[in-house]
Amino acid sequence: MDLEHLRYPIGKFNPTAITTTLSQAMDEIKRFPSALFAAVAPLSEQELDLPYRPGGWTIRQLVHHCADSHTQALFRVKLALTEENPTIKPYHEAQWAQLPDANLPAHLSLDQLRIVHQKWTSLLEAMSAEEFKKTFFHPEKQRSQSLEEVTYLYAWHGQHHLAHITGAISRNFDR
Repeated sequence: MDLEHLRYPIGKFNPTAITTTLSQAMDEIKRFPSALFAAVAPLSEQELDLPYRPGGWTIRQLVHHCADSHTQALFRVKLALTEENPTIKPYHEAQWAQLPDANLPAHLSLDQLRIVHQKWTSLLEAMSAEEFKKTFFHPEKQRSQSLEEVTYLYAWHGQHHLAHITGAISRNFDR
């Protein structure tokens, strides 16, 4: 299997090639914590420290990254809902994955994801079509992103990292 497929097992996010509905994307966001828990719950502490690909993050780091990233996403949605095209603060996710909390038990981030996704889903399900058009400015991308695009992005993001984890499990463990 080539490295590019290991890095992007479901392909790169492409906002111009979305084939799902907004409702389906919201459902994926809602289901992600349960799907992630089901994938990693059977793993031992040692198995959680397996890299998902050569030179990649460990499964544990991926779980913590998802909690960090999706918490940021919830805050960004709230900012866009309450301010006019706010500029968000990017963060260095690769550096965050090296901080000491990336070595904590995975269940802490699984619990965080469950709570964040409950709050996030509650917001998404209550939003109007007009609210999904609200935006925030992403300085790294040098453009504004609508909350609709962000919803699709994070539905993809969860599935992207879930595919990293399930792929690593199927390649390395007899499960």
